[in-house]
This record gives sequence, structure tokens and C-alpha cells, in this order.
Amino acid sequence: MKRLFSILVIATIMVFGAVDVNATNNVNALPATMVNFVQDEDQAIAEETEDVGFHQELKRRFIEGGPGFMGIVLLCLILGLAIAIERIIYLNLATTNTKKLAQDVEDALNTGGIEAAKDVCRNTKGPVASIYYQGLDRADEGTEAAEKAVVAYGGVQMGLLEKNVSWVSLFIALAPMLGFMGTVIGMIEAFDRIEAAGDMQPSLVAGGIKIALLTTVFGLIVAIILQIFYNYIIAKIDRIVNDMEDASITLMDILVEYKNKRRV
Repeated sequence: MKRLFSILVIATIMVFGAVDVNATNNVNALPATMVNFVQDEDQAIAEETEDVGFHQELKRRFIEGGPGFMGIVLLCLILGLAIAIERIIYLNLATTNTKKLAQDVEDALNTGGIEAAKDVCRNTKGPVASIYYQGLDRADEGTEAAEKAVVAYGGVQMGLLEKNVSWVSLFIALAPMLGFMGTVIGMIEAFDRIEAAGDMQPSLVAGGIKIALLTTVFGLIVAIILQIFYNYIIAKIDRIVNDMEDASITLMDILVEYKNKRRV
């Protein structure tokens, strides 16, 4: 009985000991989990604070640069972007598959004559279709008259493609100039403070130099952004003009071939 009692006591101690060890391990693991959770929360809060801080920093730098010149430079950016986006949309809509249009016009000429070809041009958007229509409209007067009409109306279409693009180039030149003007004004204010104080102290010139640097940087950033859009627009216009020239030559060939077939 004593041996049985001893065995039961030993088994009980071992069971409660294992329970205590598991409980201790769980208690020790809980703080580690809480620490990881807190660290993740702190990291998320830090990232959110960093994002908010960037916008706040940008706003603060804009205000420090002076509402006058910084506002004018910002207006140049807004107007330049508005014109650039409008031009990009217009040029994308003006892009036409010239090869398909030329083939459709040629098929319409062979099957239905000049009027059928003009209907194809009416139902097609873009400057190339408009040039084709003007050439076909003068086709009865002769090939030379059709060629003159194509050349003249091509110049009109080129003017429409380049409409308002000069304003973007103006804002590109104006933005850094305004920034440099803010730089000069900031330096003048700094020297005025030195002259008024009669002493050269960093605290007197720091504000003026900061304004000078901020306006210059902001003006250059605006000019760089608008320059990228401007170059894209110019490249798009050049591509469309090349398509117009190639399409005009193709139209003349189609009209000459059509006239020869009618004579036969």
C-alpha cells in the first residue's frame, strides 16, 4: 500500500509539474507575441506618419517659398498640364490607320466612283481623312487641282495639330524664370536685413536664402514636368504629319490610276 501510495504521489507531482511547465511556456510566449504585435503597429503608425509628413512637408515648403511666386509657378504648372492633356487627347483621336484608309478609298473609287470614296472619308475621323476628302472633291477638276487642294488643306490641318502648343513652351520657359526671380528677390531681402542690422549673422540671411532656393527648385521641377509632355506632343505631331505626307502621295497615285482606268 505504501508503495502504491508513493507511486500515486510521484505521478501526481509529475502531472502538475508538466502543467506548470506548459503554463510557463505559454506565459513566456504571450509577451513575445504581444511585442511583435506592438512592433508591427508601431511600424504601421510610423509609415503612416511618414506619408502624412511628406505632404505636410511639401505644404510647408510651398508656404515658406512665398505664396506670391510659388502660386504663380503653380499656376503655370496647372495651365501647362491642362493644355498638354487636351493636346494629347486630340492627337490620339486624330491618329488614323492611313494604310487601311487608302485601301478603303481605292476600293470605293473602283466600285462606286468619287462620291463613294468621299463617303468613306466623311465616315472616318482624323486629318488624313479630311485631306483625302478635299483632294477627292477637286478630283474632277484635274490631278493638279486635287494636289493643290491637298497641300493647302494639309497646312490647315497642321495648324490645328499645333494649336496651343506654343503656350506649353511658354510655361516651360516662364516657370524657371519666375523661380530665378524669386531667388533674386530672396537674396535682396537677405542683404537688406544685413544692411539694417549692420552685422553679418547667419540668422539674418537664412530666411532669404531659403526662399531663393525653394522658388528656384520649384520652378525647375515645373519646367521639367512640362518639358516631358511637350516633347511627347511634338513627337506625336511629327508622326501624324509624316502620315499625312505619305497619305497625300498615296492619294495622288490612286487618283492618277483612277483617271487612267476611266480613259481606257
